[in-house]
Amino acid sequence: MTLAAYREKVRELPLVSLFCSCINPQTLDSAPYKAEDAVDLGLGSMRDVEVIKLNQRASGQAFQVILRPPSFDGVPELNAALTLTPRRDPSLEEIQRRLEAAEERRKCQEAELLKHLAEKREHEREVVQKAMEENNNFIRNAKERLQQRMDSNKENRDALLAAMLERLQEKDKHAEEVRKNKEMKEEAGR
Repeated sequence: MTLAAYREKVRELPLVSLFCSCINPQTLDSAPYKAEDAVDLGLGSMRDVEVIKLNQRASGQAFQVILRPPSFDGVPELNAALTLTPRRDPSLEEIQRRLEAAEERRKCQEAELLKHLAEKREHEREVVQKAMEENNNFIRNAKERLQQRMDSNKENRDALLAAMLERLQEKDKHAEEVRKNKEMKEEAGR
């Protein structure tokens, strides 16, 4: 049986039976199967899994998969991690160098922060100055428009007064003519 076929069979196993076999493992002494029934999958590195062929039917094959607790006997990564060389104490020069590098980084960060703040203040000044210029322009334009309105109102009022005076003068002339005509009629009728 190939490794791919074994993986397929393990995937087909219900999850409940897999957990049940982990919770209630059978000891090798009480197992009804013998070591000769075990199927060799050529997985020499998989010591924690044992697969026993139960029976073969027309519909397929049945296997029993026994999972054992993992053993860390021959794991080279774990042994290598345990035998790491202890850290050496840093020398005074190395500590001094690290402190100087940290101080330099701190100064660079502080300079960058100050530069950022200066740019922000400059931007705020520009915004305030622009707002003041716009406000001054608005005030100047408003004053000019008001002055133009006042001038046009004054001109209109002067023109209206002049027209009214002219009409009054015409009425006075007309009234004078009427009086003269009336006096002439009265003198002629006498």
